[in-house]
Amino acid sequence: MNVARNFDAIVIGTGQSGPALAARLTKQGLKTAVIERDLFGGTCVNVGCTPTKALVASARAAHMARRGADFGVTIAGSIDVDMKGVKARKDAIVRQSNQGITNWLENMENATVFRGHARFEAAHTLRVDDELLEGDRIFINVGARPFVPDMAGIKDVDYLNSTSILELDFLPEHLIVVGGSYIGLEFAQVYRRFGSRVTVVEMGDRLIGRDDEDVSAAVKEIMENEGIAIRLNAECMTLSRHDQGVAIQVACDSGAPEVVGSHLLMAVGRRPNTDDLDLDKAGIEVDARGFIVVDD
Repeated sequence: MNVARNFDAIVIGTGQSGPALAARLTKQGLKTAVIERDLFGGTCVNVGCTPTKALVASARAAHMARRGADFGVTIAGSIDVDMKGVKARKDAIVRQSNQGITNWLENMENATVFRGHARFEAAHTLRVDDELLEGDRIFINVGARPFVPDMAGIKDVDYLNSTSILELDFLPEHLIVVGGSYIGLEFAQVYRRFGSRVTVVEMGDRLIGRDDEDVSAAVKEIMENEGIAIRLNAECMTLSRHDQGVAIQVACDSGAPEVVGSHLLMAVGRRPNTDDLDLDKAGIEVDARGFIVVDD
């Protein structure tokens, strides 16, 4: 039986708040364990804010180059986007951020870094592979991952999510984006500015439905002015393979009943990474969506 290693605090996950929290704890002289099973920096650094904003910047450069004449700037020849170069730039920025956080944590005084998958064995006990850890205070900072619903035909087609699309080094001919909220719209505008045809398909009656109606209307106008097709009220979506890539049947108030594209991006939300931590062994309750239940 393994002898447990004791810590004053344990931080599971190195996403946005994890490293900063570990720094605060260790500066107070607390012996702290930091656990990461995948990439240091979590979603934001590796597959979220950092890489997507790098793509946004490249896409804006292409967009502004095409609009040069509006500002009295003449650019001779066509405006071409080197997607391999775009990806290489993005990867370099991510790598720098990831390495910076990794070095920070691994050299943090009073911190011990564990690379592996943490699972609870009791309220104050965790197992990370072959290591048994005990901590007075345990902070769960495990983030979320793309959610793909079990919609009709989803198992019959190839699709991208907000993580896998970051690995593309080519330009999709026609990108269909299922989901009209922030993640879907960001990629929609990016790839339209790179040069793809883009169609956004949304079940609701407006984009970013949690925002005010005037905000939704303004965003829709911006997207359509850039040449992005918007299909709303698509309540009965069915996916199928097509000679050109993928087809999606939609029940909309207007427009053709089917949209055909070369690539499909599923951007319908995210789900918390709580389903494989054995939270029940620690007496931690989650709701139907997997979010940890907390009090006021």
